[in-house]
Amino acid sequence: MKKEVIRQGDVYLFPGAKVPKGAKPVPTEGGRTILAHGELTGHAHAIADEGVALMEDEKGGRVLDVPREAQLDHEDHGVVSIPAGTYEVRRQREWLPEEIRYVAD
Repeated sequence: MKKEVIRQGDVYLFPGAKVPKGAKPVPTEGGRTILAHGELTGHAHAIADEGVALMEDEKGGRVLDVPREAQLDHEDHGVVSIPAGTYEVRRQREWLPEEIRYVAD
């Protein structure tokens, strides 16, 4: 069965990632694993399920380990189910003549 990319707003989860050597755990906030904070609203793409681990390497690359199905929640986008697996976490970017930047959510 082919696993598909999971998207919620400006956050994408690409299945089949490997945790890079030297990656360190990203601390939870208020018991939630935060994949991204919203710049405009202050809302967050967050997972409250236990056992989920977000890892970050020295270059800022992020990998999400989901040992069993979890729920990704955001106040403006609703809930998305994430099947068990390991995912590369990416944020959507936009190009402007002055710069390439993350999409403001």
